[in-house]
Amino acid sequence: MFVRDKILKILKEADGYVSGERISGMLGISRAAVWKHIKALRADGYEILSVTNKGYRLCSEPENILSDRLSAALCTDHIGRNIVYMNKVDSTNEEAKRRADMPDGTLFIAEQQESGKGRLGRLWESPRGGGIWMSLLLRPDIPLGRVSEITLAAGLAVCRAVGCGAMIKWPNDIVIGSRKICGILTEMSAEPDTGTINYVVCGMGINVNIESFPDDLKAKATSLLIETGERHSRDEIAARVLNEFEPVYELLCAEGFGAIREEYARMCVTLGREVRVIYRKNETIGKAADIDENGTLLVDTENGRIPVSSGEVSVRGMYGYA
Repeated sequence: MFVRDKILKILKEADGYVSGERISGMLGISRAAVWKHIKALRADGYEILSVTNKGYRLCSEPENILSDRLSAALCTDHIGRNIVYMNKVDSTNEEAKRRADMPDGTLFIAEQQESGKGRLGRLWESPRGGGIWMSLLLRPDIPLGRVSEITLAAGLAVCRAVGCGAMIKWPNDIVIGSRKICGILTEMSAEPDTGTINYVVCGMGINVNIESFPDDLKAKATSLLIETGERHSRDEIAARVLNEFEPVYELLCAEGFGAIREEYARMCVTLGREVRVIYRKNETIGKAADIDENGTLLVDTENGRIPVSSGEVSVRGMYGYA
């Protein structure tokens, strides 16, 4: 057991205050070291009161995701049945890639990401206790060219799980109204010469109990707490997402995107809206008309209908696009 965990155990078992001197003597460390670990526990969300001549008292603990609670709420066969829980990590996607030898369906979930990744290399804010920061390690038996469809399946699963009028902004954002509540990032390792997929990592970041956002994000981001006025169990929501993801993912792998296309289109807020498409530094304005059997966005422009399978797609009325 680490020193920090031992201090936490002492505080939990104490009936009132525990002096730094006593903790120091029990663990054989200096009082300065005790204070260092107390500060670290506070940074992790533990509310610890300190009073001169009395010592320290644990007042409250952060609401952590617990793998046993999450597992108990799962109805899946293999998705999320193996869980790697982390207190803090650079990125759950990066951790999944580092540990790609783990079983298919392994869930990597963290309380906090220090370098959470969004699409196009953007930073994804991942504060402790504020959301669900998780990635799935997958080994789908599908052609290499269909891997991007997994992002679409994940988006549909998240919408089903969170409710609250959540819709999909093609291809990888979930929004409530005009503000983003979830981002999805799918990465893979493959052998292009043979078309063999080594593994796929599907990362999801869901804003759950975040109370507010910085000024530069207020108009673009939201959370379930902001939308409902209530705090939510992150364990339960994570389990709901996984419970919804498994059947959608399995159907997608077996029958292709066409099997979920109709529901996806109903949930896609992009369709029928004016969009700005930026691809390889070229910009095109048009109307999002449809999504084809491969999950490609079809955009009507003044030069005719064009397929959009990658690039940046902005929707009028969202994220500052006026």
